[in-house]
Order: sequence, then structure tokens, then C-alpha cells
Amino acid sequence: MGNLGEYGFSRSTPIEYPCIGGSIVDSGVYRIHSFLSSGNFTVLFGSVWADILIVAGGGGGGYSALRNSGGGAGGLLYYTNIPLVAGVYAVVIGAGGARCTAAAPQGDGGNSSFWNYIATGGGGGAFADGVGHPGGSAGGSWYTASVSAGTAGQGNAGGKGNTGGPQYGGGGGGGAGVVGGDGGGAIGGAGGNGLSYTISGSPVYYAGGGSGDVYAGTPPSAPGVAGLGGGGTGQNVALTGTSGTPGTGGGGGSGGGLGGSGIVIVRYTK
Repeated sequence: MGNLGEYGFSRSTPIEYPCIGGSIVDSGVYRIHSFLSSGNFTVLFGSVWADILIVAGGGGGGYSALRNSGGGAGGLLYYTNIPLVAGVYAVVIGAGGARCTAAAPQGDGGNSSFWNYIATGGGGGAFADGVGHPGGSAGGSWYTASVSAGTAGQGNAGGKGNTGGPQYGGGGGGGAGVVGGDGGGAIGGAGGNGLSYTISGSPVYYAGGGSGDVYAGTPPSAPGVAGLGGGGTGQNVALTGTSGTPGTGGGGGSGGGLGGSGIVIVRYTK
């Protein structure tokens, strides 16, 4: 690579890590670099064979006075044994999406990327009658059987909205592993579950969808269950839904939950 001075090292500087960037921990035979904010992953010398997890920001949940659906999870990409030679690799972490309203109807999460690998932000949930927004995983729909698809290889479709009543549950947002659940007559659709990886050193679910809620009224009703992987739980009508968990790419729960921010993790053998 030549002179290491551009990275703040001289030839006499002891270098413990062949790579720098992000938060660094060791787990067994692996060295792990985790990024919760944008930055650079730098291979100082030689090369590494890396496993890479990229999760985009989740979509926001719908927010209106009447009816809402869950936000879709951020797109998820996982690569193994990628050769990384000496150099600087840009890392971008996608923000979670805002709540979806008539004034700001999309609520999409931001894209996350490592080098030229890009995960697509999750789609926002429907905030009234309509179809959830497409994305890495798509947001849930309300009062319609139409749904948006997730991005191929990154996520899944959102759930359908119930059209039979009495309370017209909204669809859950799609997750990286499972399609968003359909809304029922008296229950919101579940958020689609994400996928579990041990790249951080222990099993963790990422990219779960936010759940849907129901139209106000009787009989008693309930929001759907949030998707594993940081999905937010929906709340009835315009009550504030739970936001997706930061650093997971989870979709926001219906009722205005914000999408969870994304994450990038790079792992290689020490």
C-alpha cells in the first residue's frame, strides 16, 4: 500500500489491527468492526477475507387520526468471504424513516452501504386507505388487498389491510425473513420477522417489520405483534406507535413509530 503516514502511522508505529474503523471487538477467532454511524473501514496492509452484514434504515409507521399500518424493515444483505485488499472502504448508515402522514407520505428509511454494496431503506406504512410504500421490505397496507413488494434478495412485501371489518386491521410491515402479516377484523397485522446472524459474536435478529393497528371502536381489539429484529409495535389509530430499534433496521409501528436506523458489521479471522 505504500506509506502509512496518510492514516496517522509511521513505519515505527506498532500496529495491533490490520484494519481500523467502527467499534472493534474480538470474539473467538474473529475481529469484528461494527458501524452505527457513517465512516470508513480501512485495511491498512495486506488483505482480509470478510463477512459483511449491511442493514438499511427501517420505514416509519403510518400516522393519522383513523387508520394506520406498520413500516417495512430496512433491506438486509449478508456476504461471506469477500476479499478486501489494502485501502479505504466507505460505510454509510441509513437513518430510520419518519412517520408517514398526508404531508409526508413516504416515510422511507435511508439506504446503508459498504463500498459498492447497497441495502435499500424500508418502505413506510400506509397512513390511511392505501398501499404501503415499497422499499427493502415494504410497508403494510390499509383497507386493501394490494401490497407493495420488497427489494429482491433484501426483504419482503408488506401485509394486506382487512376490508371485512368490523375494525379493519392494518397490515404489518415486511421483514427480512417473513412477509408482513395481514390485518384482521379486530387485530392489526404482525410485523414480518427479520433474520438472525451471529456476525456480532452472538445471535441477533435484524430487520423486523413494524406491526399494524385497527380502526377505533368495539369489540375490543389489539395491535399486531412486532417483527423480531427491532420492529415497532403499532398502536390504535393516532396514538404513538413504538419506534423501530436503532441499529437493527426495524420498521416503525403503526401510529407514527419511527423506523430504526441501520447498521454495518464487518468480520474477519484474526
